[in-house]
Amino acid sequence: MKGNILTIMRKELARFFKDPRLVITTLILPGLMIYAVYSFMGDGLSTQFSTPDEYVYRVDAVNPSNHIKEYLKLVDFVDMGEVSSYDEGIERLNSNESDLLVVFPQDFDKAISIYSSGKAPNVEMFFNSAQIASAEAYTNMTNILNAFESSISNRFDINNSGREYDLATEKDTTSQVFSMMLPMLLMVFLFSGCMSVAPESIAGEKERGTIATLLVTPVKRSEIAIGKILSISFISLLSGISSFLGTMSSLPKLMGMSAEGMDASAYGVSDYALLLAVILSTILVIVSIISIISAFAKTVKEANTTVLPLMIIVMLIGITSMFGQGAPSEAIWYLAPLYNSVQCMTAIFAFSYSTVNIITTLCVNVSISIVLLIVLAKMFSSEKIMFSK
Repeated sequence: MKGNILTIMRKELARFFKDPRLVITTLILPGLMIYAVYSFMGDGLSTQFSTPDEYVYRVDAVNPSNHIKEYLKLVDFVDMGEVSSYDEGIERLNSNESDLLVVFPQDFDKAISIYSSGKAPNVEMFFNSAQIASAEAYTNMTNILNAFESSISNRFDINNSGREYDLATEKDTTSQVFSMMLPMLLMVFLFSGCMSVAPESIAGEKERGTIATLLVTPVKRSEIAIGKILSISFISLLSGISSFLGTMSSLPKLMGMSAEGMDASAYGVSDYALLLAVILSTILVIVSIISIISAFAKTVKEANTTVLPLMIIVMLIGITSMFGQGAPSEAIWYLAPLYNSVQCMTAIFAFSYSTVNIITTLCVNVSISIVLLIVLAKMFSSEKIMFSK
């Protein structure tokens, strides 16, 4: 059985790699086109990564200034509250309960009223640049304090102690951007790769009449089905890798950010291994579904047309990575195929994955793939389906 499956796989891979057109359009062009298009789109999409116009920034203050509170009444996009200590403010900032922490010196209002020369009172502002709202809150609050400072003849300083006020790390920036964008893009790329080869491998052979020759050979039809799915999955994985590399290269420009802000080296070998496992299991599900649709179709065109609605569904599922507060922790969400893959990718990129949920996803995807493979093998055994005109 193993030898027959390998023979089918070699046949399918040879047919693919001996056709320069298929190799270029499936493996090379996706990555190059994605890089070119996404880099070009970068400036136009940069406005999407900002807070809504009506957003009110949540600012915590230690020793809040009455003068600043009065000054803030002139704007309606900052809500300043009081915290008892620096540690409490940092904890709230790290847990996303606030967007900015401002630490005023004790008796700040009195100090600026009597200041004449020497070391000026220093106002410290702590933020997390990996969070869009926090970065914007810092910029807006800096502008507000600078305007107030100018109105009182520059009687205090801002962040003038030499400390590190940005709490974000390169890892934070990378995970926030990648977990939001890449799961959706990866799902689209994987589906596109499967869609470019699966219909041609099954519906294409039916259309050309070569499937009949293959089915009359002394090879079990279940082995033919397994060989085709494995070879299509391998090619689809290569296509997905090409698209993934193109996206990784263009994402800084797409997001309107500097390349230094994101670094894929923040992820370790185990992260990439888990991501690869999820991708492989996802490809098996997608290939199995498209293969069944292609087996029903009489031509490649009919197969592609029938698959299109499924692609829209996959895109909608992929978009779920951009909403909510990250991947859910409850295992029940990982029982739904394709959706579970998106959430696993989101969790891996955000460094918040659960091994249990990933194992659940892999088991669900592989189990569904086996069931679909059995269905495809039954279809291959049906003369009515495989020889329909």
